[in-house]
Amino acid sequence: MMKKLAITIGLLVIGALLLVGCVAAQPGAPAADTGAPSAPGAKVTLTYMASQGWIKEAELELAKRFEEQTGIHVDYQIIPADQYFSVLRTKLNSGEATDIFGGQSGKTDLQVQYDVEKNAVDLSDQEWVSRHDPLSLEMVSLNGKVYGIEIWDTIASNYFIVVYNKNIFEEHGLSVPESYAEFRDICLTLKDAGVNPIYEPISDGWHHVLWFPMVGPRFEELNPGLAERLNKNEVKFAEVPVMLEALTQLKELYDLGCFGDNALSDAFSDANAKLASGEYAMAVTTLTAPVSIERDYPDTPAQTFGFFPMPLVDNRLAPAHPAGPSKFIYSGSPHIEEAKQYLAFLAAPENLQYLLDNTTEFADLNFSGLKAKWTPEQQEFLDAYEAKSIVYQDVVNYLNPQWMDIGKDMVAMFTGAMTPEDVLKSIDQRRADMANIAKDPAWAE
Repeated sequence: MMKKLAITIGLLVIGALLLVGCVAAQPGAPAADTGAPSAPGAKVTLTYMASQGWIKEAELELAKRFEEQTGIHVDYQIIPADQYFSVLRTKLNSGEATDIFGGQSGKTDLQVQYDVEKNAVDLSDQEWVSRHDPLSLEMVSLNGKVYGIEIWDTIASNYFIVVYNKNIFEEHGLSVPESYAEFRDICLTLKDAGVNPIYEPISDGWHHVLWFPMVGPRFEELNPGLAERLNKNEVKFAEVPVMLEALTQLKELYDLGCFGDNALSDAFSDANAKLASGEYAMAVTTLTAPVSIERDYPDTPAQTFGFFPMPLVDNRLAPAHPAGPSKFIYSGSPHIEEAKQYLAFLAAPENLQYLLDNTTEFADLNFSGLKAKWTPEQQEFLDAYEAKSIVYQDVVNYLNPQWMDIGKDMVAMFTGAMTPEDVLKSIDQRRADMANIAKDPAWAE
């Protein structure tokens, strides 16, 4: 009996080991990371980590086509937006980043957030570089080298502006505001009529921050050269009156109830539904939001909505924003050549056009030679509002990396725990901390 039991146990152990071996050999399963290039003919899986919302369905379809053509599988690992940068920093610091990692572009982010000169691969020699929009290319470059690729609609999906319901405005005798005072009066008129003025979702942590740096072109218009002086540490945020005015006006909108009763718990994922239902008259969102609304709610055509810039401090400028979600190859990846191959595949003109044609949130992409799909309403906005300079999260150093921290400070401002002055001083302190880490000579004592 004991002999039979020993034989049975031995067979079970052998079977389990064989089963584990079979599972590990399944197509698409990650190979052990030995740090060496893949052997010829070996199955390769590229791991790619990105924040929620950065990867479109059409890109996932392209990844399947890439696998069909090359045998290389792409494993997308999507992280919630409020956790993403913390997870990414941990992986980069521990030397355990995915083969490809996503990140917001911009020189400060490349240097401070990702340390691309250490953690990313130089892509300057790639064919697609010559077709990339120059402003976008600048946002993924550092010290003369290209470290990332930004495949994004940097206008229709990057211009966060006020989308308003034209029917509601007409019903209440309202017109597009030309100043902050007119905008505040519109909000109060709607509120008195029982209509929620603005859907402002604060719970995500990032959306309400848009109101501040996105009006950077207005800051620059009123203070020519301000961004450069901020980068030279010749002036601080807390010393700029128009910035204090912008935050004070934003708090006033909150205090007046212009964001509805549930702003602190509202989520951006519900914005289209809130606009489609007419429950809210306005929301800060993108130029392609009406197209997405019509897709999801066919009874609400895209033509229902119009656009105007966020009107804090009387802003009437379009928010040029060439930075956006970008893709970087981790320098410690054992699959650098395969990762380059995948980025080149995504950047092929026919694949860019597929991504553009099959992504509702995109009207154009930042590469030459593509056919855009602007609606009349979008084109009307672009013709009516000039894009004079770039938003401040793209041109002011050490601002974009503290986005979520600014969001927390602004919540404290809304709830009375901080003043607008406190928020600006907090931004200045974090900028100084990051500048010191980067050994920025402008902050040297």
